[in-house]
Amino acid sequence: MRLLLVIKKENVDLEKQVNKLNNFLVLHKSIKIVLALLIFGGFFQIKAQERVPFDQGKKYILADVTVVGKISFNTQTVVTFAGLEKGQEILVPGEEISNAIKKLGKLGLFDEISFYVNKIQNDSIYIDLHVEELPKLNEVKFVGVKKSKIEGLIKDNGLTKSKVVNENLITTTKNYIENKYKKDGYYNTKVTINTVKDTSAVNLVNMVVNIDKGEKVKIQEIDFIGNTKLSDKILRGSMKDTKQKKLTRVLKASKFIKEKYKTDLEKVIESYKEKGYRDARILSDSVAYNKDKNALIVKIKVEEPNKYYFGNIKFLGNTVYTDQGLSGMLGIKKGETYNGVLLEKRIADKSKPDGEDITNLYQNNGYLFSNINVVEVKTANDTIDFEIRINEGPIAYFNKITVTGNDKTNDHVIYRELRTKPGEKYNKELLIRTIREIGQLGFFDPETIEPKFKNVDAAAGTVDIEYPLTEKGASQIELQGGYGGGGFIGTLGLSFNNFSARNLFNKEAYKPIPMGDGQKVSLRLQGSTYFQTYSLSFSEPWFGKKKPVQFSSSLSYTKQFLNNYQTGRVDKTKSFNIMTISVGLAKRLSVPDDYFVLSQSVSYQHYDLNNYNTGLFTFGNGASRNLAYTLGLSRSNKGFNPIFPTYGSEFSLSGKFTLPYSLLNGINYATLGDQEAYKYKHTGDSYVGANGIIVNEGDFVEAIPSQTNPTPNRMTSYVDAAADPAKVDQKKYNWLEYYKIKFKADWYTKVYGKLVFRSLAEYGFLGTYNQDRGIVPFERFYLGGDGMANYSMDGRETVALRGYPNGSLTDPTGGTIYNKYSLELRYPITLKSSASIYAMTFLEAGSSFSSFRNYNPFDLKRSAGFGLRVFMPAFGLLGIDFGHGFDSLTPEGKANGWETHFIIGQQF
Repeated sequence: MRLLLVIKKENVDLEKQVNKLNNFLVLHKSIKIVLALLIFGGFFQIKAQERVPFDQGKKYILADVTVVGKISFNTQTVVTFAGLEKGQEILVPGEEISNAIKKLGKLGLFDEISFYVNKIQNDSIYIDLHVEELPKLNEVKFVGVKKSKIEGLIKDNGLTKSKVVNENLITTTKNYIENKYKKDGYYNTKVTINTVKDTSAVNLVNMVVNIDKGEKVKIQEIDFIGNTKLSDKILRGSMKDTKQKKLTRVLKASKFIKEKYKTDLEKVIESYKEKGYRDARILSDSVAYNKDKNALIVKIKVEEPNKYYFGNIKFLGNTVYTDQGLSGMLGIKKGETYNGVLLEKRIADKSKPDGEDITNLYQNNGYLFSNINVVEVKTANDTIDFEIRINEGPIAYFNKITVTGNDKTNDHVIYRELRTKPGEKYNKELLIRTIREIGQLGFFDPETIEPKFKNVDAAAGTVDIEYPLTEKGASQIELQGGYGGGGFIGTLGLSFNNFSARNLFNKEAYKPIPMGDGQKVSLRLQGSTYFQTYSLSFSEPWFGKKKPVQFSSSLSYTKQFLNNYQTGRVDKTKSFNIMTISVGLAKRLSVPDDYFVLSQSVSYQHYDLNNYNTGLFTFGNGASRNLAYTLGLSRSNKGFNPIFPTYGSEFSLSGKFTLPYSLLNGINYATLGDQEAYKYKHTGDSYVGANGIIVNEGDFVEAIPSQTNPTPNRMTSYVDAAADPAKVDQKKYNWLEYYKIKFKADWYTKVYGKLVFRSLAEYGFLGTYNQDRGIVPFERFYLGGDGMANYSMDGRETVALRGYPNGSLTDPTGGTIYNKYSLELRYPITLKSSASIYAMTFLEAGSSFSSFRNYNPFDLKRSAGFGLRVFMPAFGLLGIDFGHGFDSLTPEGKANGWETHFIIGQQF
């Protein structure tokens, strides 16, 4: 048997070996020889009987390839991978065998590859392919880490059972683990990996990973050498991710991460450029480990040149915009201190895709192919002259716009949100706006929306855009139970946020419900032994299918029985029923810009009380009606991720108004109590009135105001009494009369990296048209706590202010005016579509008042704390907050202290 070629070596470039072999090896026919060559660390053996140059072999017809050796693969599969076929003409020796070795080697599955000549018959050749598989992983054991961390390490490195174990796997696993722990501050982490044959099966190995994390190492000191123009404090501050140890440091740990350290060195140079020192540079830097202190000492030597100033700035190549217009956009004047960082941002701000810079100015007007370069043309003493050279290029137009990945959502739901239209001029601002609009739908993972530019043709001036989308769950379920208000309360809520009403009668669309048209349907049931609430809502974001006009409607019904919280008894003869219905329209405006939305809605509520005397209302029998019109104006340009916005703002102003009934019904509310006081209380013995009705002591009887001495046969005596408040209020609140004004402003700003700062201010005022009628006891504000309420019978609005119990910052009758301020720092832990999690710290202040006369905008209740939010598509937003109230709720003047708040289903 003649051995053509054997390769046995891991981590060797097989292609180089084979090519080297082609140049040097020959076959010898008459004398059997064994030639061993060591080339690039590889081991090769050649046995042959014909002396022929390797690149001038003899042609044969491949009759058969037999695979031998210990392998688990199908033999024909191995031959196919090698690229050999029966009946093909091959050159022996030649490229066919070399290429087969290359292909099998690239698979990374084999430890040894050998080709043997089995026999030759005439022009036919029979070859044996001997392969030895690399061992496979049976199990892996970690030493030196907690059990809770092992599963993550296995998953991150792909150390699954039957994984091929080669040097590459061992090396990458070792490097990954060491770098992972170094990023956590374990600078001296050492990892050793050993493999041991598993005797229970053939060709299996067990892997043992020993991890020695060592102690955590922090940066003890960052020392700058040679700096006189900028202080150590300023230079250390410019290093965003490399910080020296400090007791007051909270947000940034003083750990050393090599990649971030290199980036921070560039930040040091940028800080010099911002101050005019264009030629500043780092001469050397070192990171030394102090074993005694178990800390790192960082030394950075800088060179500080002279300070520079801007000279003349000239624009070349611009025809679309004038020099004056571009200078205004640049915002840099001659004589100002040189600032290289600012200059780069004004040309192209890489930190803001929608930044106000010259590059975006061109790209928002169709000039996709424009190119802008800044060139220093003259340096005289301390002044630098610049030329901004602009190659405008041709105007580009959107050609083909496609969307992929929407398996559930119908195309028209997405395409109607696209701002990039085929045939229109390219506009980067519209591209970014489209990303936001798709992300705001809530049907797709906003973190993965990255438009792909395809078929970019500068000659034709066209570009194709593809939006790859990743769908996420659009439906939510709320299923909870708890004890409150003296009994068990159960809740079942279903929200379908991508519903399709037109497919209600299409059986094939139920998977499990009709989906894909972007409509929203919510159903909520809540109940206990003493109340039940049923609500249903529906909204269509494109009512009429042509314009973004949202139609919304809701219907709810609540029935509550009088409940004695002390005894737990429910009296079903005493009830309170509420029926609510509302419809609304919200239209996107084009002026002042298309971020504005004008909304209108009409709502009707019917309150029916049947002997329901609880003190919640001023009457226990009768009904009240609330017909209101709400007008709202809002503007929102928050970032594309509605769960975790990183930029933008949201403003809203709304007014809720009822009809001014007191101007129409002819009732004098100033004397309404006197009119009702014509009813007197009998205080004598029982008697029979003129109409034959028996009147007992304590009963109300009506008297004629002018009759001061009624006849004995009518009644025995009168005692003046005040009007019955319940009957007065029943008449006063037969139709509710009020107006309610609310304002809210919400800002989001990216501080650094993923850290986001949120600021919020909101105000509310409840007023009346008729001071004699007074402010209604309905629709009031209740401030404090988590801002959530299981149910609200009187139309109240709960306003969150963490650090205090629910509703504790408002009088029991509710507030008619309030203000609230909130500051938050948010940091995302993960923003994956399966679960978005972010942590926060907050400062809050606010207060509510019973009347405008008592209003004091500076009399605030303050709090601070921290919390966590988790958004899962199936359950909505969940969270927990720990807030500390700094002010007292009692006369003793003691701070309220810590409160824990649980958040379920709250708005973002």
